Amino acid sequence: LLWSAVASGLPLQLHAGLGAPGLRIDRTDPVLLTDFVRATAGLGTDLVLLHGYPYHRHAAHLAGVFPHVHVDCGAALVRTGARAATVLAETLELAPFGKILFSTGAQGLPELHVVGARLFREALGRVLGTWVAEGAWSLADAQRVAGMLASGNARRVYRLD
Repeated sequence: LLWSAVASGLPLQLHAGLGAPGLRIDRTDPVLLTDFVRATAGLGTDLVLLHGYPYHRHAAHLAGVFPHVHVDCGAALVRTGARAATVLAETLELAPFGKILFSTGAQGLPELHVVGARLFREALGRVLGTWVAEGAWSLADAQRVAGMLASGNARRVYRLD
């Protein structure tokens, strides 16, 4: 089934990290996908690692090493709440800015999508705002990267433009 999806040339979403109840967390580390990721390199199909938490750094590393791998940060932020900015900063340390996708990470109640969007916006504002305040970045750079993460990267990967 995975190879049929890769042959389609459409972005392939792979769930990693916490998810459904009863999953064995030791089997959800995205690093376990390394051989598959390596085998799909150069075939023209983007892989999107969804969720990732608590292995968000591993997912970000794969996105940094393989040109066709992207990382979604939504569910990681929803699961960490007040620590969302820390988790987002850790993802930004390892994954190129053009490889990180936003999602709300929400399931079920529509209100959770609002919560997820707000957590992302606040976490991104804290992280990028700190970098601007410390003089590491210009406001224009922060705004450009915020646009990439919030929608630009997903539009490009999912060919929505």
